[in-house]
Order: sequence, then structure tokens, then C-alpha cells
Amino acid sequence: MTKLEAIIRPNKFESVKAALIKLGVEGMTATEVRGHGRQKGHTEVFKGREYEVDLLPKIKLELVLNDDIVEKVIESILTTAYTGLIGDGKIFVYKVDDVVRIRSRERGIAAI
Repeated sequence: MTKLEAIIRPNKFESVKAALIKLGVEGMTATEVRGHGRQKGHTEVFKGREYEVDLLPKIKLELVLNDDIVEKVIESILTTAYTGLIGDGKIFVYKVDDVVRIRSRERGIAAI
């Protein structure tokens, strides 16, 4: 099993979610987060005053997947979340040793 964490632009969330559902992804966790990478934020003007926005809003998607679908999911996120601009996001890939469903105590793939 593999866990993917994808940090994407908020305006890309609905299209990425739809693409993942179309691939058969049954579960995901989405969290509103703030952060920056190389883009380091930007300067904005509000009520005549200039201020720096250094932590930008993003969406963090977390998915635990059967290994046979991981590459398709990565490609789908890459295609759907892409704008070509700085700040498109990143995908982190982790190996998962085990999953346990609390309600039924199922383990492994059955618990996803």
C-alpha cells in the first residue's frame, strides 16, 4: 500500500477530486492548509497598506491506495492540477506497512 500526499492549488481541488473519483479512488482526506515552497508568497495592498502574504492557501489531499493504482493516480493529479506556474504543488509518496479499520478491525487492503 502507498500513501500519497498532494499539495495543490485550491482552485484545482474540485477537478482533481472528480478525476480521482473517476479512477475509482474511494477515500480521501482533504485539508485546507497554508504554506510556501519556492514561490515564497507575494505582496498585496489592502486599504492602501502594503503587506506580505508569505503562507499561501493550498489544499492537502491524503490518499492511501493499493499499489496497482498509484501511478495512474499520480499521473491524474499531475495532469489535472497543472497550470505551468510556480505554486502548482507537490506530491509526496510513502510506503504504508499496514492499515487497520477501527470499526471492524480489518487490516491491510481490506481496511482501505
